Amino acid sequence: MTTQSITLQDKTIDWKRILFLLIGLALFFIVNFSPAWPDAIDPTGKHFVLSKEAKGALAVFLLGGTWWVFEVVPIGITSLTIGVLQVLFLIRSANSAFKDFMTPSVLFIFASLVIGMVFTKTGLTRRLAYRMLIIVGEKTSMIYLGCFVVTAALTHIMAHTAVAATMYPLLVTIYQMYADDDKPTNFGKGLFIGMAFVAGAGSIITLLGAARGAVAIGFYKDIIGRDISFFELAYYMFPIGWGMVFILWGFFMVFLKPEKKTVPGLREKAKTLSQAMGKITKNEIIAFVIIFSCILVMALRPYVPFLKPIDKTAIILISTILFFVLRILDISDLETVPWNIILLFGGAMSIGFCLWETGAAEWLAINWLSMFKESNWFVFVMSIAFFVMIMTNFIMNVAAIAISLPVALVIAPYLGVAPEVILFAALVTAGMPFLLLVGAAPNAIAYDSGQFTTGEFFKYGIPASILLMIVVAIAVYFIWPLMGMPILIK
Repeated sequence: MTTQSITLQDKTIDWKRILFLLIGLALFFIVNFSPAWPDAIDPTGKHFVLSKEAKGALAVFLLGGTWWVFEVVPIGITSLTIGVLQVLFLIRSANSAFKDFMTPSVLFIFASLVIGMVFTKTGLTRRLAYRMLIIVGEKTSMIYLGCFVVTAALTHIMAHTAVAATMYPLLVTIYQMYADDDKPTNFGKGLFIGMAFVAGAGSIITLLGAARGAVAIGFYKDIIGRDISFFELAYYMFPIGWGMVFILWGFFMVFLKPEKKTVPGLREKAKTLSQAMGKITKNEIIAFVIIFSCILVMALRPYVPFLKPIDKTAIILISTILFFVLRILDISDLETVPWNIILLFGGAMSIGFCLWETGAAEWLAINWLSMFKESNWFVFVMSIAFFVMIMTNFIMNVAAIAISLPVALVIAPYLGVAPEVILFAALVTAGMPFLLLVGAAPNAIAYDSGQFTTGEFFKYGIPASILLMIVVAIAVYFIWPLMGMPILIK
């Protein structure tokens, strides 16, 4: 390439980027400096004022969403902008806005990414990848299915974030055997986006897949006075979660059909490479023991009294410390951590807490659900599911449920709707944020593959979200009643 051509490339103006950058800024300033908005009024007649700070939170929310979707700047920089705007425009204090960038949840993401690095460095990833390919064979459709089933199954016993971090390097190795380079392909997009999606689908089935289930059930018990057991949750969620796994498999086979139907010789190549690795090494054994031990402790935590008070982040960070103490990792590895992803999740936590603490999220929930207070019971239930699905892409899924459940449970008796169906419908959509990377940690982890843009994730997330709503509708109207769930109050 000549110097002249390089110069011409540098002078090319990305008008699309500039357009959406300006749209994000315009939305922020219009909303933030607009006159006072009307109060939200709940079914009991209580008024909820949208404060200046809450209106500012909505403004930051719109800017962040626009910049994230269209990736006008690196996603981590958008996250920093979210924090800066909160401080500059007096929406929240600096201590509040920036402390969310280093919450236990963000550190959990960091530790999960470190586990992924260890899997790769020690060779465990390649060893597992070769074993999987030997089993599933050479058809790309079966490789999709094998990866999705393993991902979903693991979320039954461990947090979906940890599962994504474990599966990510495995998928990287599988992809390297499919393609000659790292350039994006349909198969690569489907593999990594699919992993993120099915991690969410699998995580709704047990209380071990994510914290949202346990928190929401506790919240539900406080309001309704009835507890939901581990097995009751699994019973109703199993057909929905696994139904979504197989639906998503079909979805990616249609929308991101692999360029190759088969990869000839892949199974034999995997066998050869597996044999070439030789016996399992000392570092592989140590890494596996550390990772397995941390996962086991986190899984047992809800059932062992002395473990309950210990936050899962502290448990998983023990693995990070041990990796460096035992010299499995060194300083050069620390410098390769994808901080862009960590900043992304930090920004998501910051805007989530901002909407929550200022009351903006509650104002949105009341306005939305009050629109359906005189509607058909089915429409009302679906409106809750839809609201939670949208909000969980921007704020913590627990928060999305927490702001919608109280309002929904007040309205429900007037429409003859049982509280159980509201809880379960909300939990289904809370677990599957398919639109934005900030919706869940597996989304952000998958993005590190470089196989897709934030815009592409959003594009494929729209039809996937429509499919999710159809599944929820079928569950509410047909599946759950047949399984014995009360839907209507007699």
